[in-house]
Amino acid sequence: MSHLKTDNPVALQALMSETLFVSKKEEVAVASRSGNVVDETKGGEGAEFIYQGDKSTGILFILRYPDYPYFSPQAEEAFVKTLGALHLSFKNVAVVNLANPHNPNDFKRIMQFFEPTKITLLGVEPVSLKLPDIAHNAYMKGRVATVFNTFSFEEMFADVQKKKMFWNEFKTFINS
Repeated sequence: MSHLKTDNPVALQALMSETLFVSKKEEVAVASRSGNVVDETKGGEGAEFIYQGDKSTGILFILRYPDYPYFSPQAEEAFVKTLGALHLSFKNVAVVNLANPHNPNDFKRIMQFFEPTKITLLGVEPVSLKLPDIAHNAYMKGRVATVFNTFSFEEMFADVQKKKMFWNEFKTFINS
């Protein structure tokens, strides 16, 4: 199998409309628009996820964007700026889009695969993952990870007050 290389995730989405299955030994890496190799599909026992970034750091962002591989262009720019303001980048966080039909919408499998200590739900209702209700811009500490529930970037673009509430609480959450 030859390796497809592109730096445009939207092009990949347009080209690959079928579900892909990856064998245990095979790994596929796709370059993001920034040129960093950040998307990974890993095969193996248990859950398989298509995600962006590095899962080994324990910081996970969960979103549900059906129209994009991860974020809209405007949301991606805001996300990168938000990470940069806290000295983070795609090199030290993981992002998973649950709108991708390949990714299981199962919190237990997410926890097993990513092994996160800090999880941010960007516009994903906790109830959809069978989690207790968590107010927006609030977090719940579990045995292994703390879950921060906040708005999607589109909701924050539409309401500056939501953006301010997010930023103040998110800084506290990430730095705790």
